[in-house]
Amino acid sequence: MRGLFSFMLTLFILGTVLTILIWYFSNNRNVQPGRPPHKGPIMNSGPVPSRTCKGCRDTVTEKVVERYSHSWRKQEDKLKNFRSLLSNRCHGLTKAMVTQANTPLGSKVAYDGEKRKPLQVTPELFSTFTKENPFVNTTWDTCSVVGNGGILANSSCGEKIDSAQFVIRCNLPPLENGYKRDVGNKTDLVTANPSILMEKYGGLQGRRRPFVESLRCYGNSLMVLPAFSYGHNTPVSLRALYTIQDFDSPSRPVFLNPDYLQSLARFWQGQGLRTVRLSTGLIVASLALELCANVHLYGFWPFNEHPHRPQNLTNHYYDDRQSKKMVHAMPAEFDHLLKLHSQGVLRIHLEECAPTASPGCSSKLAWAPGSVSGLSLPVGSLGSAMPTPA
Repeated sequence: MRGLFSFMLTLFILGTVLTILIWYFSNNRNVQPGRPPHKGPIMNSGPVPSRTCKGCRDTVTEKVVERYSHSWRKQEDKLKNFRSLLSNRCHGLTKAMVTQANTPLGSKVAYDGEKRKPLQVTPELFSTFTKENPFVNTTWDTCSVVGNGGILANSSCGEKIDSAQFVIRCNLPPLENGYKRDVGNKTDLVTANPSILMEKYGGLQGRRRPFVESLRCYGNSLMVLPAFSYGHNTPVSLRALYTIQDFDSPSRPVFLNPDYLQSLARFWQGQGLRTVRLSTGLIVASLALELCANVHLYGFWPFNEHPHRPQNLTNHYYDDRQSKKMVHAMPAEFDHLLKLHSQGVLRIHLEECAPTASPGCSSKLAWAPGSVSGLSLPVGSLGSAMPTPA
């Protein structure tokens, strides 16, 4: 009986091995040397991605450009209505930043990005909050909100950006080393993502002077830190504040209010936006709509193809590092901003700015007309995605 069982087991093993060998050779019979076997049915390849196809235009990009191409005109009534709705829901003028008035001693701060035990406001923590609201009884006529999109490279928009009364920038972007011509250098408010402090400056646990020196180009601007979005943001944000104080830097660090961020997230969700977290760009653009009578957005273009000519773009004007697509929904956010542009609530600038006129001519900047067809270059274009030294 035992011998029969061993014989049957041997036959079963040999049959299994033979079946595997037949399957292997039948699936690799037509595979060319050096190429992996094709998985799944053989089909014609889809459209070549725009980043690898010169002259090709993505259908989505075409539709976006078509929507943008209509002439723009400010609509005061629509701006007033949208600002009223935004202000009533979010109260950015009084609640965007943590202050000693809106977050008193002994209160608790609830993190907006994760569920964890609220943070008790101790005397030490309370002392780090700004005493006065930086936006109380203050509004501006014109504001430039500068994203970091690759579309700004070779845009010659620096002077136009700096002409605004209030300039907002995102995530400590580089302004020197030839970037001034395209992005300007005036800064009234700049955000600082703690991840940048961790990656570039070791979380400020070692040498801190390089961080302080990097802030010189932003002058005495407000430096906005999301200290209470996640628990790990709090220590590094506090170290940034202490470093600025210890080195007598003119920068003015303030903390984003998690209550404001939660209200803002609910507001945009009510507008139909679906995303895990709002991007820094949408947050500061929303704040600008409460602060400014005329909001101009630069560097807001989430696609890797230039809107007016067949040219691939880097993700940022200074590098090609990709955003966290699982966290932020950049194209969806841009769609909502484009709707506001079409309604005359704010203005998105995708054109290149005309170069400053030569002596003897008017020095006032004008906007160069963009070609929707992608067949002609705007005035002053160098046809390159890389920045040109100023």
